[in-house]
Amino acid sequence: QVQLDESGGGLVQAGGSLRLSCAASGRTFSSYAMGWFRQAPGKEREFVAGISWGGSSTYYADSVKGRFTISRDNAKNTVFLQMNSLQPEDTAVYYCAASQLGYVTRVSPAYDYWGQGTQVTVSS
Repeated sequence: QVQLDESGGGLVQAGGSLRLSCAASGRTFSSYAMGWFRQAPGKEREFVAGISWGGSSTYYADSVKGRFTISRDNAKNTVFLQMNSLQPEDTAVYYCAASQLGYVTRVSPAYDYWGQGTQVTVSS
């Protein structure tokens, strides 16, 4: 069982930056691939970024490539999402998720555990 707790969301102006954190409980965190998803009002949840269990592989949605960076610290059971050059269209609730598959996947059903989400609002 893995519990995930996101933090770091907030209100930022367009062009600004935020760093999201996701703290995980459980001794097997390092064996899980981790992902960030987001859901804007009235829209379906979408994949944002993912990282393999060891951190050697990452994958990004085209909409955030070059602006967002996912990383992890297995010693601290934490995954991060650094978000730069934020735009109003990035406004959403951001969720972190853990997949027992271990490798990066953008498919949400592949993720076994989900956090409660953190709100990111980007004003124009």
